[in-house]
Amino acid sequence: MKFHILSFLLIISVISSAQIPKVVEGKIIRLEQFNSTYTNARNIDIWLPKDYENSDEKYAVLYMHDGQMLLDSSIAWNKQSWDVDDMASTLFEKENITKFIVVGIWNDGQNRHADYFPQKPYEILNKAEKKYCSKQLTEKGRILHEFKPNSDNYLKFIVQELKPYIDKNFKTKIDPNNTYIAGSSMGGLISLYALCEYPNIFGGAACLSTHWPGIFSIKHNPIPKVFYQYLSKNLPNPTQHKLYFDSGDQTLDALYPSLQKKVDGIMKKKGYSEKNWMTKFFPGDNHSENAWKNRLNFPLLFLFGK
Repeated sequence: MKFHILSFLLIISVISSAQIPKVVEGKIIRLEQFNSTYTNARNIDIWLPKDYENSDEKYAVLYMHDGQMLLDSSIAWNKQSWDVDDMASTLFEKENITKFIVVGIWNDGQNRHADYFPQKPYEILNKAEKKYCSKQLTEKGRILHEFKPNSDNYLKFIVQELKPYIDKNFKTKIDPNNTYIAGSSMGGLISLYALCEYPNIFGGAACLSTHWPGIFSIKHNPIPKVFYQYLSKNLPNPTQHKLYFDSGDQTLDALYPSLQKKVDGIMKKKGYSEKNWMTKFFPGDNHSENAWKNRLNFPLLFLFGK
């Protein structure tokens, strides 16, 4: 089972690498195998709205993880995608919303879990707890060796290498109030971690179906407690940042509602209110791109609405 899952992730990356997503409106610019000194090279797919090239205005930026799953279901491994271009284009037409470009950062296949797992909370775990987590992830085929998060380096790649390139080569607003980050599941965790670690870079994060367990069960799981501990100390100033969370209650999302409630309690204690924080619950929703696509309007309006 371990071999099949890891091999499958590698196959996805190889098959998809030569295909550019087709979009309903706008244009895709691909940065093929963008190099980094901090993490493995990967594709970056940048979506530009339809009026971008003929406009003199600057655009906000939404950085999104799992970039190969964002734009075109026909080339996704499970034939599902977020269809971010569809939703953004619709909102630009119908809502009073700041226009933005999307920087889709591809995941690194078998290294996805290490890139996306918040590193500083993991270091709070004791030796036995880390061993337990490694065992659980190995049994699920997510890793082959002892688990070691690489998320601090992954965030350095985004902040020190990718963002400067984007701001230099595209018409962007570079301040935190126009720089947001988003993802689902493990991508939700790393988006939250990015906001906490770089509050002067990111003004908000959208965390859909946030994978609070870190592994794949709640029973005897030490990970949520260290996430709570980290958030209690490191959530950024609520007057200058926005946070969106959500979850369903089916498939993997069934693990999340009880854990999310504890996070919501921390948010309140840290001074967050409906002005800068939203948690939504979607009964019946499962853990899939189709589910995230169907509710994407909520975080986009929350982050970019005027």
